[in-house]
Amino acid sequence: MHQTDPKLKPIISEKQIQERISQMARQINADYRGQPVMIIGVLKGVFVFMADLVRQLEMESRTDFLWLASYGSGTKSSGRIEVIKDIDVDIREQRVLVVEDIVDSGRTLAFIHSHLEKKGPREIKVCALLDKRSDARIEHLGIEYMGFQVDQGFLVGYGLDLDQRYRHLPDIYRIDMEADVG
Repeated sequence: MHQTDPKLKPIISEKQIQERISQMARQINADYRGQPVMIIGVLKGVFVFMADLVRQLEMESRTDFLWLASYGSGTKSSGRIEVIKDIDVDIREQRVLVVEDIVDSGRTLAFIHSHLEKKGPREIKVCALLDKRSDARIEHLGIEYMGFQVDQGFLVGYGLDLDQRYRHLPDIYRIDMEADVG
């Protein structure tokens, strides 16, 4: 790290992450019972989690990605959600599993659900690694598979980034906002 790097506080170890993913995969396998599923990851932070999860799923699956922008280069949401890359597959009458890295206020997840629902899937379920409960949370969100509930704060590691940095870290860290995030 550089001298201007923020302080990182470890909150979830690689071992804990892998154990929880195995538990979630077992539940997904049981729920789908071999039925095919279309898995849609929400870029960019989800790529590490989704790769680890998909390798443990036993049903036939296809994957695609949806890339949305709502965070700028800092730690605060811009409040506006924009589709940078839409899915390329037809999901009409398909079982869809949306894989997300973090659910915070729920606005992005509500947007995703509405966006995909217009494409006519049979069902949409959600699998999220982190639930960062917010006071402004949209309460009626359906999140069928949840990894960890975490406190507010900006998180990095295990695919999560700050200005494209820290994705490579195997654990998840909270950034000490008292430090200079340079």
